[in-house]
Amino acid sequence: MTTLFVDRKDARLSLDGGALVVQVADDRATFPLTQIERIVVRGPATLETGLLSSLWSRGVGLLLLSGRRGDPTARFHGQPHNDVRRRIAQTLAACDPAAALRLANPIVAAKLQGQARALDRLGRIRPGLRRGALAFTAMVDEMKPRLAEASSMDSLRGFEGGAARLYWEALGGAFAPALAFRGRNRRPPRDPVNAALSLAYVIATSEAGRQAQVVGLDPMIGFLHAPSFGRESLACDLVEPLRPHIDVWVEALFRERKLRVENFSADATGACLIGKAGRAAFYEALGDRLPAWARWLRRFARDLASRLDGQPAPAFDSAGSDEA
Repeated sequence: MTTLFVDRKDARLSLDGGALVVQVADDRATFPLTQIERIVVRGPATLETGLLSSLWSRGVGLLLLSGRRGDPTARFHGQPHNDVRRRIAQTLAACDPAAALRLANPIVAAKLQGQARALDRLGRIRPGLRRGALAFTAMVDEMKPRLAEASSMDSLRGFEGGAARLYWEALGGAFAPALAFRGRNRRPPRDPVNAALSLAYVIATSEAGRQAQVVGLDPMIGFLHAPSFGRESLACDLVEPLRPHIDVWVEALFRERKLRVENFSADATGACLIGKAGRAAFYEALGDRLPAWARWLRRFARDLASRLDGQPAPAFDSAGSDEA
């Protein structure tokens, strides 16, 4: 086990020797802390200070989600890297428009490459998607030279936004009509696909923040995502090229019927909520996939740190169609 999901109301998490103890009423379970890299807690819970201290020193990530909608309420990445010089270099680069553009450009390029691979992969599974996949790939191929020559962050984000519209339009054909998926929506998500995407993105972004901190970067100071009050902008940067792989993973959950329409409901505001059975299936599948995503996020963070240190680094890629 590397990821522990706790989705029980009024759970109490404590430390007993080298074990993490989760207790809900009379139910008690223990987990060796040495085998845990991250913990996701949903709903009201109590966490003892001794456990928090141990998580901090071990670098174990902790993500707290609200009980009903699963919105992130707190993130805890553990003890930061000791070399502050990388964070200084990161801050200086974020304040330099030319440097920020140079660091953001390969992030967008890797994301577009990943989206093209995702649509191609889904097009082989769903022939009706093939036409949209080919159109998107042609657009990305035509865009590559202009992307490399982008002169401002606004133009770079314009390329990303233009591609996103075509990507989500094409991706809509990958899901059954009963799921009512017609493109990306959030805050709140309005359909089962977007509800699953949002939860996966939140957990992946939290992990991106943890991996950034592990290599000595500040999760708050981004490049493609400019620093913004309360946002882990670098974590958002790092997760961008991973998003297409998350999209493919979510499509597989519905295609393989690990998630079904009946696992979801709508509240009075129209927000689509994942029920308890759906969340259990989601966590089980994510627990198998998240370690690979974490390894890729750490590699991406290390490559970025190398660039900030003035060292050569390999070109950013979209994580590879199989690894992620």
